[in-house]
Parts: sequence; structure tokens; C-alpha cells
Amino acid sequence: MAFDIGTPVNTALLLFILYSVQKIVFPSTSLPKEIPHEFRNGYSWLPKSHQPTVLFKTYTPKTLAPFDGKDNGRILLAINGTVFDVTAGRNFYGPNGMYGNFAGRDASRGMAKQSFDIEMLTPIDQTLDKLEDLQPDEIDNMKGWVEHFSNKYIICGKLVENDAI
Repeated sequence: MAFDIGTPVNTALLLFILYSVQKIVFPSTSLPKEIPHEFRNGYSWLPKSHQPTVLFKTYTPKTLAPFDGKDNGRILLAINGTVFDVTAGRNFYGPNGMYGNFAGRDASRGMAKQSFDIEMLTPIDQTLDKLEDLQPDEIDNMKGWVEHFSNKYIICGKLVENDAI
């Protein structure tokens, strides 16, 4: 099958290629008629606002609880003693998110068991869940979540017992 310029498809392709090459080789030198709206007041590389500084802190279940995302605040959760700032995932971990019950709490057991039920959470006035009854595959699940969160969110602290601070 030979290339035939007489077919409509080949003619259209040839014209498109010639037009594209002409635009690349001989670009337009005319200036825009009006300045784009984002540059009218000048241009700055600085962001409109900076994210708040996150310091590595030691949290207890009681001091972690206020960070549940209510009133548009920060959202923190802990897995296996590591506290993550998941505010960027507000749609998932915020008050109306599908994992919202983990906000401001130790989510270790829930992540290990792949269960997002409220029963997976230890009350904040009790000692931390030792996770001693978890099966090896559940521990691997939890470690997988820690790795996922470590790559996606900021590690902002560690979780210790209520009376440790």
C-alpha cells in the first residue's frame, strides 16, 4: 500500500503537518492585546499564603483528640505510635469523611484490621492499645498503612500514654 496524496485523509494529514511545522518554525511575533488577568498587578513567585509550621511533638490520646478537623482545624491521626498530619486529606479524614472517626485518634487497630468501625478505637482515657492480639497479616496491613501515610503525609509527632508527659 503506497502513500497516495489523493485520498482525503492523507491530504488532511499533510495539511495539518505543514500548518504545525509552519507555526513552530515561524511563531507569531505579535504581542497579546491585553495582559492576562493574573499578571495585571505584577507577578510574584511567592504563594498567596504559607502553610502553618508543623513542629514534631509528643502527643497523648487526650492531647491528640482536639485535632479532629472540626471547625476547619488541623486533622491528626496516629498509627502504631506515629502521628500524621492528614489535614491535606480533609475529604477522607475530616468530620464528614469516610475515615472521619479516626481523626484525632489512634487508628492502629482499625488500619490493621481494615475496619473503619468506631469499635476499633480505644477510648482516649484508657491506656494505648498494645495490639498484642493482632495476626501477622494484620500487623503487615498496619505497617503498609504506616508506609503509605509516611509517603503521603507529614509525620508531626509520636503518640505516648496519657501519663507519659
